[in-house]
Amino acid sequence: MSQVVPLADARDDALFGSKAVGLGQAARAGLPLPPGVALSGAVVEAVANGDQRALSEVGELVRPLGGPLAVRSSAVDEDGAQASFAGQHLTLLNVPSADDVGAAVGEVWWSANSDSAITYRQRVGLFRRPSVGVVVQALLEPESAGVMFTRNPINGADERLVEASWGLGEAVVAGRVIPDNFRVDRSGHVLQRTAGFKTIAIRTRPDGGTVDEEIPRDDAERLCLDDGQLAELHRLAERCEEVYGLDRDIEWAFAGGQLYLLQCRAITAVATDAPPAPAGPVDLLQQTRLFGSLERRELEQIGIVFKQRRFAAGETVIQQGSGGATFYVIESGEAAVTIAGEQRRVMRAGDHFGEIALIDGGVRMATITAITDLVCYALTLWEFRPLVQQNGNIGWKVMQTLARELRAAEEALAQARRGA
Repeated sequence: MSQVVPLADARDDALFGSKAVGLGQAARAGLPLPPGVALSGAVVEAVANGDQRALSEVGELVRPLGGPLAVRSSAVDEDGAQASFAGQHLTLLNVPSADDVGAAVGEVWWSANSDSAITYRQRVGLFRRPSVGVVVQALLEPESAGVMFTRNPINGADERLVEASWGLGEAVVAGRVIPDNFRVDRSGHVLQRTAGFKTIAIRTRPDGGTVDEEIPRDDAERLCLDDGQLAELHRLAERCEEVYGLDRDIEWAFAGGQLYLLQCRAITAVATDAPPAPAGPVDLLQQTRLFGSLERRELEQIGIVFKQRRFAAGETVIQQGSGGATFYVIESGEAAVTIAGEQRRVMRAGDHFGEIALIDGGVRMATITAITDLVCYALTLWEFRPLVQQNGNIGWKVMQTLARELRAAEEALAQARRGA
């Protein structure tokens, strides 16, 4: 069997990884995919080692795709029902041509062997040498893109949950924007439409790579999907469940007026209708972007200094423009995020806020108000600073995450100020 094949011929998880095989299944079922090829883990490692024969084989099959291209990881044990490697393994967008694929494949191989990916493997019990396949596809230039869950992952409701933004879907997947949010029932009826705050769109650059394009305020708060597009997404959800089974996490894009499937995997965990058992600070921290890359023992060190704090419904937790020195993780309840007097989103159990205050004690960028009775775990700057000073590994991992969070927050605040 060849180890560089068109997506429709990718059938063996052990060779090509679950993402490639899943896309191969979609291609054989006639689902709308951008054309692409699959590279086995052995070929990817050979390319990363500079093997010219492997590079030639890859180039021969990739070249007919033209350019630009998307190069995505497809590790053998990636994106199962018990663990999702989303955010751990690299995706490279707008790789100009087949001649540039070799370098991109090498970067994907290294991402699967990075410290953060290895730490995640340790945490989920997959601590072994990764075999990382790669998917290479023609890159779309979408008008809008995002994710769709065929069952609501927050409360387990039997409905579709859609998150959408302008441009490439990485803005949603990476948490770079507050996306539009839609709920659609099993019959296709739209239950809810909530506009987000989409301050940027990720677009392709002519010379390769991507660029953040600023979105005018009117468009930032305008819904990027109409009812016709939601109906198409609903039909795609039905087809994906026919092909793959229930409870799917789907990445999609509208490009040139056509809906495309980019990825379909099992939802890592689906909530039930029963209320969740209260989680301790360590379990909550493990779910956050800020601390999620830390090992269990590091989370336990931080969890010791968290303190529980309760707020009554209607109470202001933090006020935009005020000073602050505390970071919060929600254990239970709901809270509203308001910027310049306008509500932007609702936060629930597992969400967190106030992370910048852990570094500089500066002014708050948003107002957080308890919608229901709210239970949080809180950590102050005064307790966090000595912990970081004593453990540089924790500090470095958190600083990397904070840098990404800070950049996104600054962009959102700048847009809000310009529109005020």
